[in-house]
Amino acid sequence: MLIKRTRGWELPESKATPESHYLNRREMVRSMGLAAGLGAASLALPGLAMAQDKSADPSAGLYPAKRNDKYGVPTPMTAEKLATTYNNFYEFGTDKSIWRDAQKLEVRPWTIKVDGMVEKPFEIGIDDLLAKVQLEERVYRHRCVETWSMIVPWTGFPVRSLVELCKPLSSAKFIVMKTLSKPSVMREQRDLLYPWPYTEGLAMDEAMNDLAFIATGLYGKPMPKQNGAPLRLVAPWKYGFKNVKSIVSVEFTDKKPKTFWEGLQSSEYGFWANVNPEVAHPRWSQASEKPLGSDQRIPTLLYNGYAEFVAGLYADRKAEKLFM
Repeated sequence: MLIKRTRGWELPESKATPESHYLNRREMVRSMGLAAGLGAASLALPGLAMAQDKSADPSAGLYPAKRNDKYGVPTPMTAEKLATTYNNFYEFGTDKSIWRDAQKLEVRPWTIKVDGMVEKPFEIGIDDLLAKVQLEERVYRHRCVETWSMIVPWTGFPVRSLVELCKPLSSAKFIVMKTLSKPSVMREQRDLLYPWPYTEGLAMDEAMNDLAFIATGLYGKPMPKQNGAPLRLVAPWKYGFKNVKSIVSVEFTDKKPKTFWEGLQSSEYGFWANVNPEVAHPRWSQASEKPLGSDQRIPTLLYNGYAEFVAGLYADRKAEKLFM
C-alpha cells in the first residue's frame, strides 16, 4: 500500500533547537543538584515548564536519568525540535505533522495488560511500572524505512527488565506489543481497512538482547505524546516501524505474530525488518539515509551500526527473510 508522505522535516535551521542547548540544560540541572526536581529547573529555563510540569506527568521528577554510554554515543545529536515535530504515528494521520493532534492523547491513567504464556496474567499502571525499574538514558541511532534518520537520547529501561517482571513461561518464543485503541482520539483508527490496533513483536532472544529498550522519555523529559508516550519500544538495529508506540498490551506466545505493516504488505514490511543497506525496499534503495536537519545523504550501516551487539542473533536464521 502506497502512502504519500510530505517532507515535513525540511525545516529552516532557524527553527531547529541546537544540540548544545539540550546538553547545556542537562549540565545546568546537574550542577544545581535538581535532577530529581525538574519543576524548579523549569523556572530557570523558560520554555520547559509545560514539558516538565509534574501536574501534567507525575513521572517528571524521574528525568533526566543517568546516561549509559556502553552502546556508544553517536553524533551529531538531532535537534529536539525536529525529532518531536517530524513523526510517524499512524493512529493520528499519515503525514509527518501530527504532533499537534497527538496532544489529545491522555497518558494518565495508563494501564499495561500482560497475558499469554506467563506464570500469571496481570495489569499494571505506568507509574507502578516505573517504580519497579531503573531508568537510564541511551543515545541511539534511529533509521526509518523511508530513509530518514535521527540520533536521539531516549530514557527508559531494558526490555529484559520488562520480560523478567512479566515472568513468561519457558515455552514462550515471542513477545507481542500493541498500541492503545481509542478511535475517538486516534482518528485514523476509524479506517477499518487497516488492521488496528498497531501490533509489533520481537523474538524472545531479540527482546533479551542488551540493546532492546523500552523508552519512557526523550531529551531528558517524559516521552512526548507524538513520540509514543508513555512508553514505546526502541530496537535501534531495526527499521523504525518496528518500534511500537503507546503500548497497552504485552503478550507472550509461541507463534510468530503477524504485525501491523506485515499484515498490510508483507512483501515490503516483514517481521524481522533489520536494517541492511544492501537489501532494497521494493520501491527504493536503503543504501543511504538523510538525517533530519541535514541536506546531505550518508551511507546506511548494517544493523544501523549495531552489528557487534546483534549479528549473533541471526547466525542460525539464514533461511528467514531478515531484512524486510
